[in-house]
Amino acid sequence: MLSALQERLGSLVGRPSGYIDSLPTSVKRRMNALLNLQDKHTGLEAEFQAELLALEKKFHAKYQPLYDQRSAIIAGSVEPTDAECERKPEEDEEDEDKEKATPPTPAKTVEDGKDIAGIPEFWLTALRNNAQLAEMITEKDEEVLKKLTDIKLTYLEDNPGFTLTFHFAPNDYFTDSVLTKTYYLESSPESGYGDVLYDRAEGSPIHWKEGKDLSVKIEIKKQRHKSSNKTRTVKKTVPAETFFSFFSPPTAPEDDDDDADEEDLEELEQRLEMDYEIGEMIKEKIIPRAVDWFTGKALEFEEDEFDEELYSGDDDDEDEDDDEDEGDEDAAEEEGGEAPANSTDKPPECKQQ
Repeated sequence: MLSALQERLGSLVGRPSGYIDSLPTSVKRRMNALLNLQDKHTGLEAEFQAELLALEKKFHAKYQPLYDQRSAIIAGSVEPTDAECERKPEEDEEDEDKEKATPPTPAKTVEDGKDIAGIPEFWLTALRNNAQLAEMITEKDEEVLKKLTDIKLTYLEDNPGFTLTFHFAPNDYFTDSVLTKTYYLESSPESGYGDVLYDRAEGSPIHWKEGKDLSVKIEIKKQRHKSSNKTRTVKKTVPAETFFSFFSPPTAPEDDDDDADEEDLEELEQRLEMDYEIGEMIKEKIIPRAVDWFTGKALEFEEDEFDEELYSGDDDDEDEDDDEDEGDEDAAEEEGGEAPANSTDKPPECKQQ
């Protein structure tokens, strides 16, 4: 679906320069040989993706017993043994120094929490500790997500896609005990470099209880009649921001819809990509390391990744270079000449199709 949408946005991409067409016949002949090699590479990439998916499924089956135990402990249906709860302290000298300097605050004992089953609000806390998901969760959503008992992953049999299953305890907002979101993917050499591409997503309908639909809100407006000057109250139902819009994914327009605006199509493409990114993040990050998101430990990994991506260079050297460039520009302006060209200006790009 995304590939079809991108074709319709093709007019936004730069036009071919004509360089390839201008090549001599002998060069084009060699280029065809390279293209044939690339086709073989694409076939191997498709084979790689198929084996990678099979490996993911194999290890997911091995993970599943651990997920089942985790779910039982969170729900309170199973109480872990003392041996299962025993954990070695983390080897962190800084934390050890802090513990020596400041005595820890006494925590509630097991006896104090005998009336508490499992780990309350586990999944709400885990989701809320993720920055992207936290933006999706409203204050009203939290009341429902407190009843979220588990998130499970299953792979599709006849498709490289997957399904996310959200399990809920009885709540005041909807009658469903399970909500699902399925992502359908494509994996074929023709779909693009042997890679797996996003096709579409489908969410299960939510059966809201009367007056509890979080996906809409009621706007009340007063209207005045022009001739009689009487007023009336009009109620209008409009969409509302909610985490549960996740189960109503955006859809691409029909292929025969030629009246769609390019800006609207571009916005839709961004929404589709964001929807898939969120599903992939829940699959790859939240489900496997839910306890790290619950405790906040996963944020350390996210910060480390952020630092590596954005602060891999030497900021001091860059600042010095910037100061030197500014000095050169100021000197040139004082002499009445033009400022020298920026040393970071890139050479003209090579012509390409």
